[in-house]
Amino acid sequence: MPAQAHPAADEAHDAQAHEAPAHEPAGHVESPAATAASGRQPVWSDSGDAPFEDVESTPVYARGKGGKRKAKKSGGSESWEIVKTIVFALLIALVLRVLLFQPFTIPSASMEPNLYEGDYIVVSKWSYGYSKHSIPFSPPVFEGRIFGKEPQRGDIVVFKLPRDDRTDYIKRVVGLPGDRIQMISNVLHINGAPVRDVAVTGQDVTNMYGELVVTADETLPGGRTFRIQDYGPGRDLDDTPVFEVPAGHYFMMGDNRDNSVDSRVDESMGVGLVPAENLIGKAEIILFSWQPGASLWNPVSWFSKVRPSRFFTVLD
Repeated sequence: MPAQAHPAADEAHDAQAHEAPAHEPAGHVESPAATAASGRQPVWSDSGDAPFEDVESTPVYARGKGGKRKAKKSGGSESWEIVKTIVFALLIALVLRVLLFQPFTIPSASMEPNLYEGDYIVVSKWSYGYSKHSIPFSPPVFEGRIFGKEPQRGDIVVFKLPRDDRTDYIKRVVGLPGDRIQMISNVLHINGAPVRDVAVTGQDVTNMYGELVVTADETLPGGRTFRIQDYGPGRDLDDTPVFEVPAGHYFMMGDNRDNSVDSRVDESMGVGLVPAENLIGKAEIILFSWQPGASLWNPVSWFSKVRPSRFFTVLD
């Protein structure tokens, strides 16, 4: 008897045949299109699913919209990191400049023979505490000094010129609050007593103008000794009235006694008495030195005008 066909059974068999996975030969790699059509997750080369799409290594045809968005976001992140790095570097530089050190270049001969024009020095900011002048442009954020300390007689100090509170000056502290300072016949007197000095050069030394130059070791009360120079007696500032230094002020003088506008000259034309608030810091060391005429725009002068013997000279 011929077998009877069962349509329902045949349809179920056909459906099972379509649903059953085909046996693929070893080494077969399913294409990305076939993987997407099957609805299965892609098999990654590492263990487990990859956490993100690697835009650089993924073929162009396989990159999705998410990869493009991530690429744009990565570029923005790099720009932000650069901005943050610059901001942090500027903040660190500002903190160092305000709290620790500040560089200055000597513009004149008023502190010879200890500082020469072209010396590049470093000033310690913490030595006398901090005032508004410790901050660039001297903003009026507070008055007086924070952590204030009194300078010692003989310190080389950078300060703001009292008559404008803007110009940086460098001189040596000669008079402290309560002192009486006077020049008599080219000799410094402090509280009525002459300051001892010992000449160290002969009278045959002259400057570029042919004037006699005398250098001497001067010893202040308290034992601080340093070298000064002048052009002999009979100069404008060799005889002065008595200057009484009030509280909170200091009397400054240049080591080049006959070529220095300092506290011997009234504030209206010179320095006058310097308030403690105007102190910026103590000069500590000469880092570099170039003779006058050296220029940033003339690289040859960096070598022809250099004074290596003055490099890293600690200041007294």
